[in-house]
Amino acid sequence: METQKKGLRKFTESEIKINAILALEQISHDDLKNLTKEERQTFNGILTEKINTLKDDEKDKLLFQIENILSKSIKNQLWESNHNAITSAIGKAMAEYGCMPTFNIIAEKTGLSRQTVHKHLKDYRNHPHYATSIEQFQFMAAKVLAKVYTFAVNGDIRAAKLYFHIVGNFNGQPGNGTLIQQQNNYIQINGTVLSQESVKQLNPEQLAQIEGIIKLALPETSK
Repeated sequence: METQKKGLRKFTESEIKINAILALEQISHDDLKNLTKEERQTFNGILTEKINTLKDDEKDKLLFQIENILSKSIKNQLWESNHNAITSAIGKAMAEYGCMPTFNIIAEKTGLSRQTVHKHLKDYRNHPHYATSIEQFQFMAAKVLAKVYTFAVNGDIRAAKLYFHIVGNFNGQPGNGTLIQQQNNYIQINGTVLSQESVKQLNPEQLAQIEGIIKLALPETSK
């Protein structure tokens, strides 16, 4: 019985210590020094539950309160969670309304405050995690380019134009790479313009050479 009383007293003291910390306007690491290992676990559990359940301004207030004690990895996780939620909300709202949604609509669909949505959209390009996500897309670029090439050699003219344009950019020649453009009555390959008038001036041997090159690049077009 006496042991139970001591245990109950210890829990009460822990609860008082934790509640005192949670009442602070901003929490620092120094405020957590007097917590035992078990009390820290309890404290972290309370914070996790609050982060997962609070919304709008209440969540903003909590994140401001614990900003100084959050690890970098936790901050990145929160940023990524907000980013995914906002991106999803914008996509769904555009499908529903047919236009770019307002901050209020995004906030309503995500459970984030309007201020958080505004700050995220304004500053997301400067966040280190954004640079990492761009690197991931760049990592997948080769696979996408291979797919474009497959469509190109099977006779897809648009895919061929896109492929040559991308390859030209890889070679450090934006705008001057191997870009095939078709506009009205002429074709432009790099800086060379091939119009109907210039084609008429070619002899049969020259036309046959051009036709042969096209057939080699796009074999499906000859069928």
